[in-house]
Amino acid sequence: MKVLIACEFSGTVRDAFAAQGHDAVSCDFKKSLTPGQHYQGDVRDILSDRFDLLIAFPPCTDFSYAGAQYFSEKIKSGQMAKSILFVQSLFDCSISRKCIENPRGLMWKFFGRPSQIIQPYHFGHPYRKYTGLWLRNLRPLMHTSIMAERQSWVNLYTPGLSRSDHRSLTFKGIASAMAAQWGNIT
Repeated sequence: MKVLIACEFSGTVRDAFAAQGHDAVSCDFKKSLTPGQHYQGDVRDILSDRFDLLIAFPPCTDFSYAGAQYFSEKIKSGQMAKSILFVQSLFDCSISRKCIENPRGLMWKFFGRPSQIIQPYHFGHPYRKYTGLWLRNLRPLMHTSIMAERQSWVNLYTPGLSRSDHRSLTFKGIASAMAAQWGNIT
């Protein structure tokens, strides 16, 4: 299967699909942190290529409630509208199977309630991070390993990354579940 992982510079989800034998490509304006197939640039440049699955992690800086104090400024500057159009282009692209991920925030207002809400502690990580998945032609992810301990994920620290880069990383347990459960779709 040919898989496009949009707005991912870490390679975590890409590598999980590649480990399952899929032709997986990540895409971001930033260089990939790990070796592998990576398109550095605007994902809209390659959305029309023939992919079987899109998993997208659009930047949450304009949608997340963590930045709510800046919403009015982003609306006035046009940045919010630009971000909405970008996410809409992901929803509208011709790739039939897709997952668009974002934390709790304004995505719900503009794109409706997510198909599924997940937490890292559903997939073997003892952390809370309320995350919505908007799914098209995909089944909701089944939980793989529910952890009893549940602490805030914001206390995690990855040396060398900025705060926003660090916050955008996907937990490996979630990436593995995506690859295992969505990678066998024919």
